Amino acid sequence: MTTPPTAAAESRDILTRLGVPASVWSSDGFEARSPIDGSVAGRVAETPDLDAVADRATAAFHQWKRLPAPRRGELVRLLGEELRASKDDLARLVTLEAGKIVSEGLGEVQEMIDICDFAVGLSRQIYGLTIASERPGHHMRETYQPLGPVLVISAFNFPVAVWAWNACLALVCGDPVIWKPSEKTPLTALATHAILDRAIARFGDAPEGLSQLVIGGREAGEALAADPRIPLVSATGSTRMGRAVAQTVAARLGRSLLELGGNNAMIVTPSADLDMAVRAIAFSAVGTCGQRCTTLRRLLVHESIADGLIARLKAAYETLPIGDPRADGVLIGPLIDDASAHGFETALAQAVEQGGQIVVGGDRVEREGVYVRPAIVRMPAQTAVVEHETFAPILYVLTWSDFDAAVAMQNAVPQGLSSCVFTDSVREAEAFLSAWGSDCGIANVNIGPSGAEIGGAFGGEKETGGGRESGSDAWKAYMRRQTQTVNFSRELPLAQGVKFDV
Repeated sequence: MTTPPTAAAESRDILTRLGVPASVWSSDGFEARSPIDGSVAGRVAETPDLDAVADRATAAFHQWKRLPAPRRGELVRLLGEELRASKDDLARLVTLEAGKIVSEGLGEVQEMIDICDFAVGLSRQIYGLTIASERPGHHMRETYQPLGPVLVISAFNFPVAVWAWNACLALVCGDPVIWKPSEKTPLTALATHAILDRAIARFGDAPEGLSQLVIGGREAGEALAADPRIPLVSATGSTRMGRAVAQTVAARLGRSLLELGGNNAMIVTPSADLDMAVRAIAFSAVGTCGQRCTTLRRLLVHESIADGLIARLKAAYETLPIGDPRADGVLIGPLIDDASAHGFETALAQAVEQGGQIVVGGDRVEREGVYVRPAIVRMPAQTAVVEHETFAPILYVLTWSDFDAAVAMQNAVPQGLSSCVFTDSVREAEAFLSAWGSDCGIANVNIGPSGAEIGGAFGGEKETGGGRESGSDAWKAYMRRQTQTVNFSRELPLAQGVKFDV
């Protein structure tokens, strides 16, 4: 039987096919390691001159903003074509570098294609308002203008889709893009940029520096976030990282768009379709090995159905296929690194100390790479460990007897990203979606908290950061808003009836 190639060797083959030059490798750069088997593809050279990056982006902005928005949209249309042509290779690289199962890797690249389609349409629909003026012979209107270079700081768990959410909107809005990916996933970023370079070559008149990739660690992100030439910083990651970025950007009165932690809950009521709920819980809680900001982390179940639902979940968890995410049938791949496994084990120990009972899972799987068995923990109350987001597959189960109390329990955590309720009661569903219901940026009925479509704005409240990306009118964050007044009369009346004759 032929031994399959290491994840690192397969990664290098894909990079070659996608046109990433061999010059990216270095003797002392960032280590590119696959979580699948721990193999190292090599070291990726760091970006040496961040000041030059900002200079190039600034120069590119002065040219790019002069192109009509539909023309800018043409570049994004070409990017969508190139992504379609390279979908299988890029998705495979996502699996190899981030550890996602094959269907999730394909889904992430499809998400990039979808946002390209959305942004191309947007390029012909960027709109403002006309506003009635109180002054005769005056027209007043509100328009949106290109903002300037945008810095995108992305996380390892969605190594390419988050960049696309930001970059496609920024490009059609007239803004150059600087991308600082996670140092844990540099290969997917290099591959994506090679694909974009092909689209830029076909486009023909894009300025140099329109899109730049910065390989570096925390210091690189901090330096760019502090640069006043970059008016908007879009950062995805932990709440700790977001606080640091927000303070740095605010110190120079810049803008930040933050997508940070989630501690997402599902409320299950006695009227819920439990067959559907079990399926939704399983995907939401263990998909991507619990490494999604929209992962289900708290299950709030009515006390009358808790024992039966937990028994069904335990049986489902015991049969979850765990292993190499490239293999057919595997549903649970690896955690990204040993630090994540340590966080998983530490949180479980704290949960037990705080009165929790581990129902299933919680141990490591002995094999190359970092694999764990997803855990279900029954908790007596929403203790400190439950209120903290652990980026790993731990599902805390709590019970309730009053629906309003369940909603209050859901809201009583620092994070506010995604939420959901399973119920067949119209009253419960509408109460959950009301002003006194879920306080999260995303609220779903009879679907889990994961798997947002690109058509809606994505983001959350409280410690999740308050930013919005992707669909709806999230594009407005990438533009500057301008109120314009035109006097087409031969008089000069002042607003509010002020008289000032000279």
